[in-house]
Amino acid sequence: MGLRAAPSAVLAMAGAALGAGVGPVVLAWLTRDLLDRLVAGAVPLVLAFAVAGIGVALASVPPVMQYTSNELDRRLSLCAQERLFSALQRHVGLQRLEDPTFQDRVQLAGTAGRSAPAQVVSGSLGLLSSVAALAGFLATLIVLSPIVAAVVVAASAPAVVAHLRLGRRHAAVVTGSGHAQRRQLFYARLLTTAEAAKEVRLFGLGDFFRGRMLADLGSVNAAERRVDRSRLRTQVLLGALGAVVAGGGLVWLTRQAATGAYTVGDLTVFVVAVAGVQAAVAQGIAQVAAMLEAQLLFAHFLFVVRSAPLAGTPEAALRPAPLRDGIVVHDVWFRYSDDHDWVLRGVDLRIPQGAAVALVGLNGAGKSTLVKLLCRFHEPTRGRITWDGVDLRDLDPELLRRRMAVVFQDFQDYDLPARENVGVGDVRRLDDLPRITAAARLAGVHATLAALPDGYDTPLTRLFFWAGDTGDPRLGVRLSGGQWQRVALARALLRDDSDLMILDEPSSGLDAEAEAEIHRTLRAHRAGRATLLISHRLSTLRDANVVAVLDGGRVAELGSHDELMRADGRYARLFRLQAQGYQLEPA
Repeated sequence: MGLRAAPSAVLAMAGAALGAGVGPVVLAWLTRDLLDRLVAGAVPLVLAFAVAGIGVALASVPPVMQYTSNELDRRLSLCAQERLFSALQRHVGLQRLEDPTFQDRVQLAGTAGRSAPAQVVSGSLGLLSSVAALAGFLATLIVLSPIVAAVVVAASAPAVVAHLRLGRRHAAVVTGSGHAQRRQLFYARLLTTAEAAKEVRLFGLGDFFRGRMLADLGSVNAAERRVDRSRLRTQVLLGALGAVVAGGGLVWLTRQAATGAYTVGDLTVFVVAVAGVQAAVAQGIAQVAAMLEAQLLFAHFLFVVRSAPLAGTPEAALRPAPLRDGIVVHDVWFRYSDDHDWVLRGVDLRIPQGAAVALVGLNGAGKSTLVKLLCRFHEPTRGRITWDGVDLRDLDPELLRRRMAVVFQDFQDYDLPARENVGVGDVRRLDDLPRITAAARLAGVHATLAALPDGYDTPLTRLFFWAGDTGDPRLGVRLSGGQWQRVALARALLRDDSDLMILDEPSSGLDAEAEAEIHRTLRAHRAGRATLLISHRLSTLRDANVVAVLDGGRVAELGSHDELMRADGRYARLFRLQAQGYQLEPA
């Protein structure tokens, strides 16, 4: 991955790493010769220049390594993020995204994807440098004293085991704290966003959410603190062991030098070699531990990137043709998992081309779930849904959705300029201002957007500036709930070539006059399209061709408004119950 993302940076780091490993060994031996010749009365200027030159070269290695490491980190992070979010886009349904365990792994994958690849590459090159330095300094010790070399190597073995264990423990802590970190971010968002601030302040929830956020942060910190304490104890003990070995070797060699067995240069190179071996071992262990930790975390990245979509695009996916006959729901059963109850229980429904079908039911009856199935966010557990006789599972989901215009009950308001808030309804028309304004007019929001400080280029957010902003924070505007609903409706109306319109509570945030106006507009706009209408305000559904009443996951009643009123069933009871609210009590 590193060679693909930044080959020049990897090669530069490899060269610098080898130089950083071999250079000190060469410098130690040249220094030894320099000192021995000086003691012998010679003036070795060539050696002095060589020592100075190598010193200058080694001084340039750290900044080169730092620059190339930063460049590698940037490129690898970009490459990893591209892979991660491309993989998430392959999940055409919502099953994975609604799974909290998968969300935890996505959180860890995002963190690991930004840092782990660079850590693995940097660690590998750092290990290369450590191995080169260790080989050189160990060969030096063997030349001077094989016994001392063996003792130094033996003393390094506990450090290898201890640091690898610490690396695994820290990776386990990071993995185990993913859920708590997501909760911490959730509470932090509640405490900092304007959308949540109203209820948080009204209900006095600041201390409550802050306490929970700090509790989650405290649990994460406690786990990390335990690992840090283990690391502190380990490093102190290993440092003491290394100092004892180095000190003992120095005392022994000093006594040998006093007898003439070793020269002053030998003593100097021995000190440098022992310190070099210990530093190389410590650095190598740290690099291996960091790489192990990064690889353990990177496993979450690989899991997300390689995870197969639970609902995907078939290899021979069909291109959905323009709707001619209609959409039919055939004996559809659905539940979100084997551990959940059935949401839909054998639903049969037909949405003819050019007709409007209204879906009515109490909360939890399965209306929004049926919308998800029509959009192929989920697939039926049993039964099937067809588009002119073709199973939706055989169609390309992306192309199928292009033939739909949908207003969701929980529509999204984007922190984007007004033009883009409408234009994202069809990104192919993102820069087609006449089309965007036409959709806004139909939704009754054009006058509102045109009157903003910078018209359709006004950011509908106060969170940050956008390219081209003047920097004046007054330009950022937040719309009312009803205005946002009209923007969401304009987003759907931008798809004026759609075959299926799904309107899930499209006017719930509007006043009575605005609601009547919107439904007049929608009646004219949906002509020639298959339309699914969902609303708790039954008066807005009277002109639907067919009304389907969902109850307990089944279609309990089906017919026109007049037919269902004559049948005097659930629909008639709900309609009369709502109508009573508009009737005056008798005097």
